[in-house]
Amino acid sequence: MLPDRTFFHALADAAKAETLPRFRTGVSIVNKIQEGFDPVTEGDRAAETAIRAMIVAKFPGHGILGEEHGNTGLDREHVWVIDPIDGTRAFISGLPVWGTLIGFQSHGRAMMGLMDQPFIGERYYADGTRAWYSGPDGERQLATRDCGALANAILFTTSPHIFTGEDAVRYRAVEEKVRLFRYGCDCYAYALLAAGHIDLVVENSLKPYDVGALIPIIEQAGGVITTWDGGRPENGGSIVAAGSKAVHEEAMALLAGR
Repeated sequence: MLPDRTFFHALADAAKAETLPRFRTGVSIVNKIQEGFDPVTEGDRAAETAIRAMIVAKFPGHGILGEEHGNTGLDREHVWVIDPIDGTRAFISGLPVWGTLIGFQSHGRAMMGLMDQPFIGERYYADGTRAWYSGPDGERQLATRDCGALANAILFTTSPHIFTGEDAVRYRAVEEKVRLFRYGCDCYAYALLAAGHIDLVVENSLKPYDVGALIPIIEQAGGVITTWDGGRPENGGSIVAAGSKAVHEEAMALLAGR
């Protein structure tokens, strides 16, 4: 038995019950690293605990890859990929562009996924075939757009400061070609791409849980998401997502240094 839409939404509701009451309340923050700043909050940990409990109860034979509470059964046929609050920096800043990411993989391939932004009340969901939006704008099937060429594209990245060395040079080569670029949004940028509002997202140093839920949402909306060298994105790393094959290929050529 595989998960259905109802179960995905139940998981998102359980996470929402833990994250939303803590948003804009000055929750306690722990820095996970000694050098730099990698925050985690009560909301992150409580939401992942709630999600994992429901998965274990419903699908005890499935594996789980989670940001806050470790991994189990990653060699199993079916694996859940969880990021309870993607965009913790936005969360602790009161900016509503963070999201709960719940992905589902089969044989190592991202098949289904959900991104929930509970403060805005938006959900983006991929059911294995198609991607869907539900929120203040109603409900509809998601579809990326084709802006024609990189020169017409709107580009998002979390921050230009995430790129260093040769990665920074290659990212700037893309940024210089697009019509408009903006910073911020974390997972919400990928949702905007799936909905056809923007055309390109470029990032690096991502973990599997940063993209696991977003891959099927983008692909099932008609977009393309790969590593900078064109590989599958399930393991994270340097990621480029585009609304069309043409824009993806233009961006990837620059990112690969070709």
